[in-house]
Amino acid sequence: MTLSENDVERLRADTPGVENVTHFNHSSCSLPSNQVLREVVGHLYREAASGPSEVGILAAADVQATRDAAAQLLNASPGEIALTGSGSQGWGAAFAALPRLKPGDRLLTSRHEWGGNLSMMRRAAERSGATVEFIPCRTDGTVSPEALANMIDERVKLVALTWLPANGGLINPAAELGRITRAAGVPYFVDAGQALGQLETDVNAIGCDVLKGAGRKFLRGPRGTAILYVRDSFLRSLDPMTCDVLSAPWLDGGPRLREDARRFETSENSFALQLGLGEAIRQALEIGIANIRDRIETLSQKLRAELSEMAGIAPLDLGTEKSGIVSFSIPGMPAAEVRGHLARNNINVAAIAAAYCPVDMAERGLSEVVRASVSYLTTESEIDRLTDALRQLRATRSRDLAPQSQ
Repeated sequence: MTLSENDVERLRADTPGVENVTHFNHSSCSLPSNQVLREVVGHLYREAASGPSEVGILAAADVQATRDAAAQLLNASPGEIALTGSGSQGWGAAFAALPRLKPGDRLLTSRHEWGGNLSMMRRAAERSGATVEFIPCRTDGTVSPEALANMIDERVKLVALTWLPANGGLINPAAELGRITRAAGVPYFVDAGQALGQLETDVNAIGCDVLKGAGRKFLRGPRGTAILYVRDSFLRSLDPMTCDVLSAPWLDGGPRLREDARRFETSENSFALQLGLGEAIRQALEIGIANIRDRIETLSQKLRAELSEMAGIAPLDLGTEKSGIVSFSIPGMPAAEVRGHLARNNINVAAIAAAYCPVDMAERGLSEVVRASVSYLTTESEIDRLTDALRQLRATRSRDLAPQSQ
């Protein structure tokens, strides 16, 4: 069953933000629903009324229900799910828990890798004498599984992939890479920050050992929430750099690491935000991720088609299969200026700097892009509003740059 216009109107009616802004920044932070807000605010009021610690004890089952929902979203088991404050926190904790790197070890990634992950890998490699190497791409810009297969040897200690890069609509072949890493017995980390809530995400089909994603993007959960998946059979090879009374309680005279993914959690968390995340995940599951994907694909194709026909707009998306992240530029106009002009018209987009995807941006000669991302909440009339505003901006800029008659 696809999302009908009545379904979309009902979902928009439960989203207060759509009354204030035309939002094309879902790949940064989406607009939460009233139900998510009620979960967050309701818990905060209960903390104020009865005491945060006391209410936290009572909320334990509901927080576990968030892990259960996340497990359902990823086709994982609840014990393979940790809740973290950010995707970078979770990814970094899992990466730091890998066996210590040695001189000559190799870390393989793609040119699309999220800048934060890349920085962590490069710093670890510099300390140990390992190397970070980039898997070549296919002609459509996606990472090449064939090239990866030719790079695998006994020195490869990790393959890391950003599934959906932050700077455009490209979708990398995560499952194809997973079949190669699984056959070779090489750890495989997937950054699904832009995928969760937009694409169906089955960790078993992908074949990854670790996967992370943010709650604040297409899932429409609260900022400050993220999901970390760690395959149960892989968990035993990971030794966290830090621990506390939750992740490694003191038992029988010494610390004992938990036997589930919560060895990457800490005892200090925002239960209010985690409850909001659970509600957001359940809403996405109720709508159906396949239905969400179908609507996002239709809307993003419309936006790309309109941008491609506009004079003075340079579409920048690569890939054959594309996501709801639409990137472009207006040559000669800084991305921040485009964002500011649209913001004055209550239209939200993002200005993405090179640091987000430093290698890909450098290889393509890009210093920044404008990013407009659609959601199942987006309407065709909102796309028209965005493109009309861009035409107005181009017309105004053309007049300003035209030679003045004497």
